[in-house]
Amino acid sequence: METINIIMNTVKNMTISSVVDILIVAYLIYRAYKLILETRAELLLRGIVLILLLIPISYIFNLTMVYTIISRTITIGVLTLVIIFQPEIRRILEHLGRSAFSERRVLRDSDVLLKVVHEIVEAMDHMSQSKTGALIVMEQDTGLEDINETGTKIDAVVSTALLENIFVANTPLHDGATVIRGDRIAASGCVLPLTTNKDISKSLGTRHRAALGLSEVSDAVVLIVSEETGTVSLALNGKLVRNYDKERLEKILVKILSSKIKKKITWKERVDQWLVKKDRTSS
Repeated sequence: METINIIMNTVKNMTISSVVDILIVAYLIYRAYKLILETRAELLLRGIVLILLLIPISYIFNLTMVYTIISRTITIGVLTLVIIFQPEIRRILEHLGRSAFSERRVLRDSDVLLKVVHEIVEAMDHMSQSKTGALIVMEQDTGLEDINETGTKIDAVVSTALLENIFVANTPLHDGATVIRGDRIAASGCVLPLTTNKDISKSLGTRHRAALGLSEVSDAVVLIVSEETGTVSLALNGKLVRNYDKERLEKILVKILSSKIKKKITWKERVDQWLVKKDRTSS
């Protein structure tokens, strides 16, 4: 009865700011859970929830030893959680950053976008037919300068011929990823982080694991050509889809990249537009 009275008094004393506060926290928890869904962190989160449920149970039933152990474990648990959930925390913060303050490195011009996609798809198709292994990263909102630093800077316009030449076997830059920023090839021979997912097929090689690894920690579109089979695959947001043909690949790339053009402008862009408008009005 006492618990019910406390709940009723809390509800009665709630203000609009309290409701907004609760809704914001609930939304952040929902977004965080959605981002770690189907990752190894999901299982850890379930274990943590179970431990938290044991605290009131051990207190109510006077389980002194259990209560003491769990209580003392929680005091050092925050640091442990930060270490364990480091990849997921980074992913959540990057997602929030992309949503609100993104600088948008994606292509804005539809004609340029179509040309870049066509050049990439042509190169992928030729390399697929010749079974030339390839790994191409298309940078989007998440900056990949740290990835570029691991390779050789190029800064050249995207072209089918250049992409094919980069991945010719036994050349200096073929063994690594090529990063494309906008309509330019930023760097080649780059090293990507390997996926930590233990459930992926054992038949997938290092290129596919590296593509998945980068797609798990960024919003980059990663394209792969298998050296053994010539199969073309695409990795995005921690998911890998294989067996793309030329037409299907071009269509999906245009769809993914075009959605960024149609995306709402960022807060920074709103502020910039407001400042420009203010300057015009004052002049």
